[in-house]
Amino acid sequence: MLLDHQARLANGDSVGLDRWRGQVLLIVNTASQCGFTPQYAGLQQLYERYGPQGFAVLAFPCNQFGGQEPGTDAEIAGFCDLRFRASFPIFSKIEVNGPAAHPLWRDLTAAQPGLLGTRAVKWNFTKFLVNRRGVPVSRHGPQVKPEALSPRIEALLAEPAA
Repeated sequence: MLLDHQARLANGDSVGLDRWRGQVLLIVNTASQCGFTPQYAGLQQLYERYGPQGFAVLAFPCNQFGGQEPGTDAEIAGFCDLRFRASFPIFSKIEVNGPAAHPLWRDLTAAQPGLLGTRAVKWNFTKFLVNRRGVPVSRHGPQVKPEALSPRIEALLAEPAA
């Protein structure tokens, strides 16, 4: 199950994703030097708006796309805080594709394949919405701005957890 995974936060702490059980999640692969990096602002707005209702953004920095996330975990977290005041969880840098892909991302891409059934994440800021039961319900490419997901988030928040 998706929420059975462990991941390391940017500060080095290991955390079980079951910490967010019962919440609607937006899981995103991010990068600090990408044309889509300004989406951090939209992610923060969603987190502030819907967080009190049981919503969380989980950001997973990744350097697999054009080397656009070259920094250390501390540098990435500092950038997100300083530039976007990101208060949602920023995880340690991971891989989302290939043999070293984090198991969470293998499960996300298997549950919600992309265009023409491809599993591979194509670029930074690919977003996965997960319902309160921990089931991935939709996948959104980088061109989809976070604020465009508000209606789907609201609908998921209205659903019961069990």
